[in-house]
Amino acid sequence: MPMTTNERPLSPHLQIYKVELPMLLSGLHRITGIALSVGSILLVAWISSAVHSAEAFASMNGFLGGYIGQFVLFGWTFSLIYHSVSGVRHLIWDTGRLLEVGQIHSSSKIVLAITIVLTLLAWILGGGFPGGGV
Repeated sequence: MPMTTNERPLSPHLQIYKVELPMLLSGLHRITGIALSVGSILLVAWISSAVHSAEAFASMNGFLGGYIGQFVLFGWTFSLIYHSVSGVRHLIWDTGRLLEVGQIHSSSKIVLAITIVLTLLAWILGGGFPGGGV
């Protein structure tokens, strides 16, 4: 029996896969986990500045109150909420539920919708957006 060589790769490259929402959200779950770690360092720096001196705290609040700081805080809020909601979906998957392809696509849309609504709600109620606050 002659041995033939197959020129196909053993593991396909990402370029041949059709990019779908569950695939993107899988990567986003990892990215938000990293963002939460980095954001935690920022949180510790903010708390440390409060302990260090009034000037350091005012400086840190000035940064966080600026456009870049607000953008970072909004991203951290999104990361926290997305990672939590997506984590709940993973816990549901661990029970063997919602694992069919259609259910995975539907739950991806639901996770994204819940994340967007809760992130905006947190910022509106928290006063992060103009006119917000309770």
